[in-house]
Amino acid sequence: MSRLSRRLVLASGVAALGAPAIVGAQARRQLKISVGRQPWAAGNSPVTQHMMAAKSLEQTAQSLGYDLTVDYREYPSALPMVEALLSGNLDFGMWGNTPIVRLIAQSQPLAVLSVGEGHLRFVIAVRKGSPIRTVADLKGKTVGALLGGDPYNALSQILKFELGNGDPKAHGITVVNTPTQAQAAALPAGMDAAVVIHPAYLKANAEIGTTAIVNSFGYTEANYKGPAGEGAGKLLESAKASPFFPDGYYLHRSFWIASPKTIRDNPPVTVAFLMAQQDAVAKLAAMAPGDVSELVSKYWGLPKDQGAEVVKDEVLFKRGWCWPTEGDAAAILEVSKFMVEGRLIEKPLAWSQVKESFRLGAALHQEAYEKSGRKPEAAAFAAKDVQDLRGLPVWDLDKWKDRT
Repeated sequence: MSRLSRRLVLASGVAALGAPAIVGAQARRQLKISVGRQPWAAGNSPVTQHMMAAKSLEQTAQSLGYDLTVDYREYPSALPMVEALLSGNLDFGMWGNTPIVRLIAQSQPLAVLSVGEGHLRFVIAVRKGSPIRTVADLKGKTVGALLGGDPYNALSQILKFELGNGDPKAHGITVVNTPTQAQAAALPAGMDAAVVIHPAYLKANAEIGTTAIVNSFGYTEANYKGPAGEGAGKLLESAKASPFFPDGYYLHRSFWIASPKTIRDNPPVTVAFLMAQQDAVAKLAAMAPGDVSELVSKYWGLPKDQGAEVVKDEVLFKRGWCWPTEGDAAAILEVSKFMVEGRLIEKPLAWSQVKESFRLGAALHQEAYEKSGRKPEAAAFAAKDVQDLRGLPVWDLDKWKDRT
């Protein structure tokens, strides 16, 4: 954890949880809300686990005039959560860039909120002893990936920079939809390789010997043998050509999404949600990574040392805060360009579309930021000496530079 993160944690109190209730119980509004989480994914898992155990959302909401009943729901992937939110059956959900881009392109009603997790490692996994040693060896093969999700998008961008074209069909690659990460990591019959998130990969590696050739950060994995050398940990030269470098081939950001109706009907509830999330992020950032992973060991299924590796990758814990920045928003814009080449959408998003997706929650972010008392130094938002892309915070979105 950075010195900035330590100062932030030490200097900040739990304003929401420590403050006296300013609204009498009889005056508080009774409300039930639903929150979707992906506990088998990365950073959102321990964050929401902490929020649930501490009942921090409920407690924070009390000080803002609400008696909340929170229905936390578990989802294996983004698709069912997207469907629930769009049908009015979910108030808050968490998913990655790919479905966000598709929904914005379709002019679907959604409001992008805070960073839910980021810098998740995707690996191209293969069976133990597989003759597939490089990305080029995938030509003509069958690869499992979650269609319409971040795993497919990560694959597309790795292909773009390693092989010159982000469309799997251009390389004779057949992509098979794998709805869950457990299925992808198991590499069932008919699949030569699969795109797998790091927690699921580590579990499969330990249990059945699943290995990998490269990851979305631009480095080799254990089964690699090619121009960069042999084995894990070698930077692939093509990664340096990515606009996301040093993040890697793929600038992974997942965001919390809210129904616009939820925000408009009860703005303080969104403020409470953001404050409770930030409280969890700050507390977990102060903990040992292995201890954080232990909170969700029943989902990740990883020993403490391997779970710690997942936690160390997480951008939320590197920063110590969840407030979205211009760089995070730019990830949505840039990913939309690659999704065109991957034939997921017809044309890239306009920067104005991306900005508008954040607008409904922008002022509420600033309110949550001020009320939580968690104020990183202004320079932290646009810091350059870090391994993640940042920029002005979301409440300054009208100052974000033009990217048209």
